[in-house]
Amino acid sequence: MAAAHGFADGETIPLDLVAQLVERIAVSVDLPLTVDFESGYATAPDEVAENVRRIIRAGAIGINFEDQIVQGDGLFSIQDQVQRIKAIRSAAEQEGIDLFINARTDLFLASDPSEHEGLVDEAIRREAAYKDAGANGFFVPGLDATRLIKRIVDAVSLPVNVMMMGDLTSIRDVAQTGVSRVSYGPGPYRSAQSDLKARFEALQ
Repeated sequence: MAAAHGFADGETIPLDLVAQLVERIAVSVDLPLTVDFESGYATAPDEVAENVRRIIRAGAIGINFEDQIVQGDGLFSIQDQVQRIKAIRSAAEQEGIDLFINARTDLFLASDPSEHEGLVDEAIRREAAYKDAGANGFFVPGLDATRLIKRIVDAVSLPVNVMMMGDLTSIRDVAQTGVSRVSYGPGPYRSAQSDLKARFEALQ
């Protein structure tokens, strides 16, 4: 499965450019294409739905959809995010596609690791609500304690996706927790950039 992502330094690609890139990738590969759609490039459910229509029509069959308020503070409430996911599911059905919605919670990315254990129950509540709203997968980037990942995997019904970062260095070890998908995000790119910078500075 191919995937399209935002800039590695955390900046957001403009929606018009995302649509163009998705279309170019979709016509160039034979694999199903999923898109890191951040927070939907809007707040209101109807606006998020219209933005998703553009990505579907460009050729995507799946999205990562996060509950972080991009360019704002904190996360959307469970109730608000549920309405946004429902709007996406409805738009996808109207477009005639069984869109894979990988519902991402940024609970762990937005918090200190010392707080992660106390956030597991909140994550489980979010998974249940997002599933009922129409999500197909549950993404918990930022959580790198395998015992906590396993707690979530054992408590939820959606397939769980984690990001390989921090203490998560072995796919084999992560697989033993029962996760269904791993992502690397911008980590390898940042490592390559750091290595290139270090090698250049060593030439001075």
